[in-house]
Amino acid sequence: MTEIFALLLFVFAVGVLLSGYPVALSLGGSALLFALVGALFGVFDLSLFGALPQRLFGNVMSQDTLIAIPLFIFMGVVLERSRIAEELLETMALLCGGMRGGLAISVFLVGALLAASTGIVGATVVTMGLISLPAMLKYRYQPEIATGIITASGTLGQIIPPSIILIILGDQISTAYQQALRDMGDFSGGSVSVGDLFMGALIPGCLLVLLYILYVGGLALFRGQHLPAMPIEERRRYSAHDLFRKTLRALIPPILLIVGVLGSIVAGVATPTEAASVGCVGGLALALLRGQFDLKVLRDVMRNTARVNSMVFLILIGASLFSLVFRGFDGDLMVEEFLTNLPGGKWSAFLFVMLLVFVLGFFLDFFEITFVVVPIVGPILLAMGLDPIWLGVMIALNLQTSFLTPPFGFALFYLRGVAPPSIRTGQIYRGAIPFICIQVLMLLILAFFPDLATYLPHAIYGE
Repeated sequence: MTEIFALLLFVFAVGVLLSGYPVALSLGGSALLFALVGALFGVFDLSLFGALPQRLFGNVMSQDTLIAIPLFIFMGVVLERSRIAEELLETMALLCGGMRGGLAISVFLVGALLAASTGIVGATVVTMGLISLPAMLKYRYQPEIATGIITASGTLGQIIPPSIILIILGDQISTAYQQALRDMGDFSGGSVSVGDLFMGALIPGCLLVLLYILYVGGLALFRGQHLPAMPIEERRRYSAHDLFRKTLRALIPPILLIVGVLGSIVAGVATPTEAASVGCVGGLALALLRGQFDLKVLRDVMRNTARVNSMVFLILIGASLFSLVFRGFDGDLMVEEFLTNLPGGKWSAFLFVMLLVFVLGFFLDFFEITFVVVPIVGPILLAMGLDPIWLGVMIALNLQTSFLTPPFGFALFYLRGVAPPSIRTGQIYRGAIPFICIQVLMLLILAFFPDLATYLPHAIYGE
């Protein structure tokens, strides 16, 4: 009886989310409603709500790692307002534009740099769509290829650190890992840090960028008419000396910022939270040096940061309430029994969870999936022997893939919002398909070679 309530609670919550109702209120409201109904039927103990304050203030709000979220959001918004993407793209286009597909390669390189600087997917897709899409259409790029390149490069912020999703995933995976150890009778207190997940995602993220570039290079080789080179008169606007100075001015500040943030984490001299504060100061300094910052802009940045951060933590509160009620209905036991009884053992369970996350990624944002699904299935998969770092990176890559997949991929919606009317929605959908295939290939590579995700964390931080 209780398992039926748990299943209905999950289905009802997803249905409310799909209706467009605010996420945090959907999760928390669904949980409260089912808790009251369950109490009426005698299958839910309302005294369980006494554990909610401890879950929120003892396990969630006391975690220093989560302070990195508003700091990285602040850094990303500051860099977005400093117009760094425009100069980066123009410079890289001048450097690579002399060859077929050069502009596309420059978009991927800039997308990777922005991902490592901001970690915000929506902002990256919108920025690249506003800046690079008109340029690619101007130089007669095929619309499907141009839109696919922009959406794929924009979603790199999902997997290349410092990514907001990696911070949240790192926190949830660490909690799930500790619970899995306790369930197995190990009370040693082992944990997985956000830094582990950052380092674990670095090689797969760079490899994914390389696969994108190799694909574009192959297109340029065999279908060069769809990815033409920039006209020579465009590239002759600057002398070699001026181009060199422009390149240094565009590349050095963001690279220094990336080295300052990620380098301090890799070197072990700063935690992700401390590195995020370094990124905030560096982002402010970069914006001031470029003359793109004043008190009015600062006010807008603070307002946007507060809005996004409030949304994240309100969702976290709603998700904690949902998880408490779901476990009160023995939903975790139902899921554990289902996954452990699948034929094929842990790999069948892992494949089922990955398919579930992929499908949910069509409809739900990564916040909801991370806060709702990972706490339920994470301890079960980790207790089966899966590596927590590898599992976290695989989930991040999976969510990135679902964000690209028609008809509900969020990156496609972001680009549709800023693309000109001449670009049809079908063209955006078709353009994303090759990059979805590359994403699936990357997932398969990481599945067969897990050391790509686990080598750096173990080499830097130890086993």
